[in-house]
This record gives sequence, structure tokens and C-alpha cells, in this order.
Amino acid sequence: MLDLREITSFTDFFIICSVSNPRQAHAVAEEIGKQLKETGELPISLEGYDAAEWILMDYGDFIVHIFSESARAYYDLERLWRHARSVDLPNA
Repeated sequence: MLDLREITSFTDFFIICSVSNPRQAHAVAEEIGKQLKETGELPISLEGYDAAEWILMDYGDFIVHIFSESARAYYDLERLWRHARSVDLPNA
């Protein structure tokens, strides 16, 4: 997870993960959506679900990025946003 609060105004956090295949990407996105919906959180937008190379789930204060391994290496958000503070997620 990247803490972007001190470097951008469009969101507070990026949550970034990698998956091995499109089926896993769909499963991860569906479970995240289900768990957050149970707490009353609904996404503002959901992009990339069909191709499942990079699924972006925008919840306003945080954005979830679910990458295939190759897409994560190519886009390298951790390098692009290198000034953000890295935050370890509990139980991750």
C-alpha cells in the first residue's frame, strides 16, 4: 500500500497487488468488492475487469490496483509514485 496523502489530492492510498491469471484477478476483485460492500463502501468506478491485466477499483479515498505480474512490472507504480510512503498491510 502506498500512502499518497502528502503528494496528491485525488486519493489518499493505492493498494497494489499481483495475480497470476485473469481468473484470479476476477476472484480478487469480486472478493474485495464484496467485503467493502458489506461495510457500505461502493466503488466510484471499476475499470479493466474484462481484460483483467490491470483492474482498477476507485473508492475515492483509496484505489485498488490488481495487476497481472507482467502489467505490474511494466507500469511499476511503486517507482512512478516513489515519493509515497510504503505502508505494510496487516495480514497481507
